Amino acid sequence: MADQISALEIKDITKQFPGVLANDKVSLNLKKGEIHALLGENGAGKTTLMNMVYGLYHPDHGQIFVNGQEAHIKEPTDAINLGIGMVHQHFMLIPVFTVAENIVLGNETIKGLQLDRRAASQRIRELSQQFGLEIDPNAMTGELPVGVQQRVEIIKALYRHCNVLILDEPTAVLTPQEADDLFRIMRELTQRGVSIIFISHKLKEVLAIADRITVLRGGRVVGETTPQTSDEHSLAAMMVGREVLLTVEKEKAQPKEVVLHVEGLRVKDKREHEAVAGVMLEVRAGEVLGIAGVQGNGQTELVEALTGLTHSFGGKMILAGQDVTNATPRRLVDAGIAHVPEDRHQFGMIKSYPIADNMILNTYHQEPYARRRTMNNKAIEEHAKRLVAQYDVRTPSVYTKGEALSGGNQQKMVVAREFSRPIKLLIAAQPTRGLDVGSIEFIHKRIIEQRDAGAAVLLVSAELDEVMSVSDRIAVMYRGKIIATVEAKTATREQLGLLMAGITPEQVAQK
Repeated sequence: MADQISALEIKDITKQFPGVLANDKVSLNLKKGEIHALLGENGAGKTTLMNMVYGLYHPDHGQIFVNGQEAHIKEPTDAINLGIGMVHQHFMLIPVFTVAENIVLGNETIKGLQLDRRAASQRIRELSQQFGLEIDPNAMTGELPVGVQQRVEIIKALYRHCNVLILDEPTAVLTPQEADDLFRIMRELTQRGVSIIFISHKLKEVLAIADRITVLRGGRVVGETTPQTSDEHSLAAMMVGREVLLTVEKEKAQPKEVVLHVEGLRVKDKREHEAVAGVMLEVRAGEVLGIAGVQGNGQTELVEALTGLTHSFGGKMILAGQDVTNATPRRLVDAGIAHVPEDRHQFGMIKSYPIADNMILNTYHQEPYARRRTMNNKAIEEHAKRLVAQYDVRTPSVYTKGEALSGGNQQKMVVAREFSRPIKLLIAAQPTRGLDVGSIEFIHKRIIEQRDAGAAVLLVSAELDEVMSVSDRIAVMYRGKIIATVEAKTATREQLGLLMAGITPEQVAQK
């Protein structure tokens, strides 16, 4: 760390929303040149606190100091002028703009009456080289991988001369390789004097990258520690307020009849390239088949084809003996498929709808929620209240809009809806992405409960630890194909890592 002067200090910040005390007298200081992790469960108040530092919300009480001077931050422009930048969990980029256009938006250099594109591109290239953020200023943003889009957000903050960088759940949508690259960039930034607040709930990452750690629970600071004096178990207990199981407890699987049979499935991606290239797999009742693989090897397209969100152009999908190839989502739901989607905002919920309505999105037309064409509001409310209690969805009311929930509670809402009806096949894609340890433990338990109740479970996850601990068998997907299927109890990280890199089972056996 460069020195011990506080780049940012928060004193006794309090913020209340209707029915929710989001922050309760929170204090935190960020020293110059350090990475300070802000750790806590979903809904603990981490993002709300940083949104006040960035001017998106205003505190009810408390003070914010920047470089020792009290700051009155009324809007993001004030924060930017004070040298504060924020990279949000959901990127604030315009897909049809170039990298340079996104970066300079709102801070344009004008030459005559036109944008000085050459000067902007030159400055972006200088920042890219200075901080090890390789990027093409002329690339179309929407065509870039997620990890590269995140670099665009970081350069956008640096372009505005930020000295304090807030990263809100920056690894939630990254592959392990992209996350490692981000950590390299973070260290490079701090060596050049940038101070970083790293909002996360991923314990291994916090222990690997942070200089200091502040833990929030229920809107309050419950402790400050360092990686040298902590471990995963102690941090998890601080976050949740109890001991947390970091491994999945389950009995040996008792697989029965084949529920899902996929034969030679072929699917194209949005660019009309073949993303799924003749996949063959079977999932039996009473087992979890995990799909392991680096993100972008056809997993997303496979799930979309299996859930009716896109069409295949070859192969078959048989569900409980019934051919459902290219069936509609409605037909697949009625046939007994439950789907926890990879992108909950796009496919799992309607953000502007209240929780009660989100809980019946795929059964709203059925009794008791509807009689003929009339909605039964009392039945809908009772159903929602029961699921909110059963799945620990933290909300003041079942009429709260979905968009007002934290990410973890949104995911619990989706899981509650999908698990609350009789199902033959559960397809869970990235079911714990962006969730804290308590929510992860909860959802893993529910998945195993579905398995033990006789459902077939297809789990797709970019988290190798998750695939290894929840699955009974693991299929490794590489470039659109299943290149190997192994027993989870005998699989090793090294073996799976080699398979995920495209090394054949025969070559792995020789290593």
